Amino acid sequence: MSSGRKTMTVFVTLLSGLILVIAGIALHWPRWAWPALGAVLVAVAVLVHRVIGRDSEEFPRELMLEPDLPIPTAPRQEERVSDVVLPSCVADYDFVFSATVRWALLDPPDGAPLINPAGLAVDAVLKRAREITAVQPPTRSALAQHALDGALGVMRPDRTGRVLAMAQDVSLSLPGTDLERLAKLSAVRKDEDVWEHERNHERNKRAYLGNDVLKDTGSAVVWWLARNEEKVEAAVDRIGVLARLTAAANNEEVAPEFQHLLPPPPGALHGTAEQTSTAPGPAPEEPFSPEAADAEADVPVADLLGWFGFGPDDPDLLLFAERLADIADKHGRPQAAEAIKRHVDQPPAPGHAPDEPPGEPPAADHRPL
Repeated sequence: MSSGRKTMTVFVTLLSGLILVIAGIALHWPRWAWPALGAVLVAVAVLVHRVIGRDSEEFPRELMLEPDLPIPTAPRQEERVSDVVLPSCVADYDFVFSATVRWALLDPPDGAPLINPAGLAVDAVLKRAREITAVQPPTRSALAQHALDGALGVMRPDRTGRVLAMAQDVSLSLPGTDLERLAKLSAVRKDEDVWEHERNHERNKRAYLGNDVLKDTGSAVVWWLARNEEKVEAAVDRIGVLARLTAAANNEEVAPEFQHLLPPPPGALHGTAEQTSTAPGPAPEEPFSPEAADAEADVPVADLLGWFGFGPDDPDLLLFAERLADIADKHGRPQAAEAIKRHVDQPPAPGHAPDEPPGEPPAADHRPL
């Protein structure tokens, strides 16, 4: 019993006894009535105690007979989906999706039909996942998986508004065969890019030589001087060769102002007496031979390339020599073209200096026999 209940019981008992004493004195009760008054006060105290105790109880007594029962655990509403094919942004390369779908029911409207909450939740999650994977490249499956973790980790209502759905333990991958194909395609694309850049680089060089350097004799001379600023007199000696090379590059005849710089045709000096003694008419053509081609050339191949400023270690030597060989071949000089290619493909023989023409002994070996 609490102290509040005791105080209230004593107070009510004293107040009742005081009222009865005042009433007995005023009414001149007999002596035998006073013991009865004490019994009445005891009965009043017991009655007040019971009334106050019943009203102050926090819980009804019948509810306190049994101990508190544990709250039952709500059943988990989830379902595992595995190996679902979802599209990527590249045709025929699909992702493989797996996840655990969880859902919660919403209050149905009046007269709503019965539903399969698991089916609605799985359908809602797959539609949300498809919207994300459809814009992802197949080579970025790990990045797409993290995007799905964030997008599907939030409870959202489905299209019917009957369930809230989300996904966890998301897994997204690409089949191994598709990964191998994509790796091969990537390697081929990289090789094509390198090859295309090399083609463009060679095309630019050819355009530079054909349309700029060998556009005319003056451009060729200026280009040679730009590469050999200290060799002005040597540039004058090479004007004839540059004029011939420029004319060949443009499929034209040598300009008249440079005709006097050309070497005389073969046999022009030695065959004058024979030509005057024979009957008038065209001279019979002699078969062409490599020796005749070497005699016709005014300078060896090494000197010709050296006049243009190309040394044996020049990175542009091969491209320039191929260009010269193509020009010689187009003008009916296959032997000269072959000689140029052979000179570039084969290194100089031991004992020959790089700038000396092949086939001739070094300057130190010139001594009278």
